[in-house]
Amino acid sequence: MTDIQDNTAQNTNTQAPQRTPLYQSHVDSDGKLVDFSGWELPIHYGSQIEEHEAVRTDAGMFDVSHMVVVDIKGTDAKAWLQKLLANDVDKLKTAGKALYSAMLNEEGGIIDDLIVYLSNSDETEYRIVSNAGTRDKDMAQFEKIAKDFDVALTERTELAMLAVQGPNAVGKLAQIKPSWADTLAALKPFVGAYLTDIEGADWFVARTGYTGEDGVEVIMHGDDAPAFFEQLKANGIKPAGLGARDTLRMEAGMNLYGHDMNEDVSPYECNMGWTLALKDERDFIGRQAMVSKRKQSKDDNTAMKQVGLLMTSRGVLREGMEVTINQGTDKEQKGIITSGTFSPSLKNSIAIARVPATLADDANVQIDLRGKGKFVDVRVLKLPFVRNGKQQFDS
Repeated sequence: MTDIQDNTAQNTNTQAPQRTPLYQSHVDSDGKLVDFSGWELPIHYGSQIEEHEAVRTDAGMFDVSHMVVVDIKGTDAKAWLQKLLANDVDKLKTAGKALYSAMLNEEGGIIDDLIVYLSNSDETEYRIVSNAGTRDKDMAQFEKIAKDFDVALTERTELAMLAVQGPNAVGKLAQIKPSWADTLAALKPFVGAYLTDIEGADWFVARTGYTGEDGVEVIMHGDDAPAFFEQLKANGIKPAGLGARDTLRMEAGMNLYGHDMNEDVSPYECNMGWTLALKDERDFIGRQAMVSKRKQSKDDNTAMKQVGLLMTSRGVLREGMEVTINQGTDKEQKGIITSGTFSPSLKNSIAIARVPATLADDANVQIDLRGKGKFVDVRVLKLPFVRNGKQQFDS
């Protein structure tokens, strides 16, 4: 049985992007707004580089209210999630604990990657936070699988979310919100806590993020978001846009859906094999495909894997560029760049690429930057490039 609800009316106008509760805050902060997955969001507030550096060295904040939040309740909530997700929610034993997982199709391709939280200790309430760009197909998959389970799903479209990230983010937030200090101090990575007794209904904070830095993500009612944004801004937490969010996540080696992974890519091909819970006999969607692909990844020289690329010569690595391995030999192979950018932290161009699994982690490959047959050598690295403000490879 399934009960799909929505606390606010959906915007059905496909011509104009939707706006988060922080739209006016972005306008007032001189944010340059762009259309992102159907949402009008800031790409920067004047300097993408300054915003990136603020998160790496101090504290910044991102409006991530476009993310999809779905609350799950019912006696079959755990069983439904165990069928739906490739990772196993049985790992969640205490309220607030979070789990990162892929949601797969029957062929083992990734429908979406998401975070699921356990909301209560009796395992009948959970919360999923997933990507805005995949909202429609995510909800369709949720509903499809929910038909066989006693579970109710509520999409919380009235909520807003701010990611407060950086080495000083938690400390500054504790100073700005002294009543949160004990809760923040107790939070371990991938653990959240409701702030109902402190701030009122709907407030939730979790030690999660998408930047490779310490920090939290805070969920609240949309009506409360503008004042919270202004309070953080007034106390030295810098607003940051989509541009900095992308360079930060790339330096941290984190995937972006629709680029580094999609329904034609398996977790083994995008560095997500660690999220697969295959040790028991749990029958989740895509399990048989994953068992087959696990064997392929070990035995088949056609298997692919994900690596980082670092280019120290001039130019910028871009998505879609072909990666050439053993150029001009009878062992020549090909790969593809799935995300590429200039790294503000490393002062060089970096990329995430999908290449043959047989490629050594410390190899060099070749990239034809301008499509004119003039190849440059590029270094292969194990991801991430940067984590907690520090370079993760030998120069």
